[in-house]
Amino acid sequence: MSVTAAWATFAPRYNAAPSQELLVIRENHKTGERSLDLIRWGLIPHWCKDPQGGRRPINAKAETIAKLPMFRDAYAQRRCVVPVDGFFEWRAIRGAKAKQPYAIAMKDGSPFGLAGLWENWRNPSTKEWERTFVIITVPSNTLVAQIHDRMPAILEPSGYSRWLGPETDPYDLLITYPSEPMTMWPISTRVNALENDDLSLLDRIDDPFDIWAPLNSEGRT
Repeated sequence: MSVTAAWATFAPRYNAAPSQELLVIRENHKTGERSLDLIRWGLIPHWCKDPQGGRRPINAKAETIAKLPMFRDAYAQRRCVVPVDGFFEWRAIRGAKAKQPYAIAMKDGSPFGLAGLWENWRNPSTKEWERTFVIITVPSNTLVAQIHDRMPAILEPSGYSRWLGPETDPYDLLITYPSEPMTMWPISTRVNALENDDLSLLDRIDDPFDIWAPLNSEGRT
């Protein structure tokens, strides 16, 4: 089954979160075949001896993936594309009890691919194999920088083949995607509860804060 055909068999998701299994595109370097697989978000390196899987990072900075032991083997050999049509970011507002969530997507609503790394880890206690992945981040573009200093690395479609292929260091593909094709809007804090996973999460709300105000920002990609 092709990746396109496999995609059509899965129900839409509107509130994906760390520790959940999400769809990831991988390439078998021996056969060149690509597959769409459910893999758990939160990387466990193949050499991890902790039966709990260690700290399971969900993001990896592009600037250090080739150097850090946590990511360097996966970066050289096990890269993936995470297909999405948007992502969330949270802005911490000084004096506010809750962070304000925002949805970020392409203006035309088209899907896009995030750069990721995947690993195959064998639990030392159960001897069972578990596949996990991490999303790579880069410095934010001018749009996302209004609320956070980093964003996921969005791949240009022309770079998918290189990113999935056997090349060991395609670092030049990890760009800060330009702001112009993208849009961002405030959404309800309903997104903070994982049981809420419906289309209405993407409804725009009135922004209770001026995003241009000089306040501290932080969040999760």
